[in-house]
Amino acid sequence: MSESLAAIRFDAIPGWADDDHAAALDVFRRSAARILSRGPEQRPALPADEALRAACRAGLDAADATAFFHDRFSPFRLSGEGFVTAYYEVEAEAQLTPSTDFPTPVLGRPADLVTLNDAPTTGPGGETLTGARRCADGALVPFAERAAIEAAAESGAFAPIAYVRDAVELFFMQVQGSARLRLEDGSTLALTYDGRNGWPYTSIGRLAIARGLIAPDEMSLERLKATLRRMGTEPGRPGRTLMQENRSYVFFRIDTGADRAIGPIGGAGDALTPLRSIAIDRSLWRYGSPFWISTRIPWRSDAEEEFARLMIAQDTGSAILGAARADLFFGAGPHAGHLAGRVRHGAQFTVLLPRGTAP
Repeated sequence: MSESLAAIRFDAIPGWADDDHAAALDVFRRSAARILSRGPEQRPALPADEALRAACRAGLDAADATAFFHDRFSPFRLSGEGFVTAYYEVEAEAQLTPSTDFPTPVLGRPADLVTLNDAPTTGPGGETLTGARRCADGALVPFAERAAIEAAAESGAFAPIAYVRDAVELFFMQVQGSARLRLEDGSTLALTYDGRNGWPYTSIGRLAIARGLIAPDEMSLERLKATLRRMGTEPGRPGRTLMQENRSYVFFRIDTGADRAIGPIGGAGDALTPLRSIAIDRSLWRYGSPFWISTRIPWRSDAEEEFARLMIAQDTGSAILGAARADLFFGAGPHAGHLAGRVRHGAQFTVLLPRGTAP
């Protein structure tokens, strides 16, 4: 990757001096504590090297945030224009038992699902599969695709955690990777990603554009949801069939951990912080890596405005591929979702590598 990185000075980063480096350090410390304790990662990335671990140790005791980043990191600008999207934590009404208004099951991780992040297998069509089903004799076979899982769930083959209003609600909970469910009695269930069936992710938003269902300049989260519901989300209807073209299927678990009260848990195992946490390509970057991202996006209102700040890599996603590619965590709830769904923008990336790391 060295040919795509150019060493620069901190004072050459537009807006660097105006950012709240202390806020970024607070987020970095959460990653640092997990890295130093060798805490488990939900979706393993490149392992932390000794240079990053040394920066983590220094970060836990740093008194001056700006001085810490200057002393412990070197900035490198990624060549060309990168690309950012945004995501959020879904908040949805739910019930613990099915009803006419809440028929769609939210599934927990099946006991026979095996995650194959370190040793993917190959599907029948040449697909790279990162999950499989372990048979009674110990053999591994491809796990069911989305359509088959949904059909099996309808017949009671899985034990649901809860039930939401429709397949669209569930689908975007899975895309975002976390959710907070509001039950009838006023209590909530915090859900955290707990694995996927391993089939490749397919963007149904791109399919909708390619097929003329939504014009490119009109694409948004709300527009996509409305289109799917208008097409019909019951089994066999076009909206459901379109969603099933994304063969990937995400399972959840109820999360009562202390960190989950702070925010949703990312792939690194850390609680995410709005507008400071990002998802990155875990095959290329290490969790805990700081990135300066500069772009113009609708992040406070529908109006596009300058966004330039230090972000910490704490998550990943099936659609986040490439060095200059990131998903910005916007927070929880409808407003965050409204804005996140409108972000598909070019951006300038600068990565802060620990001193002593070869780019």
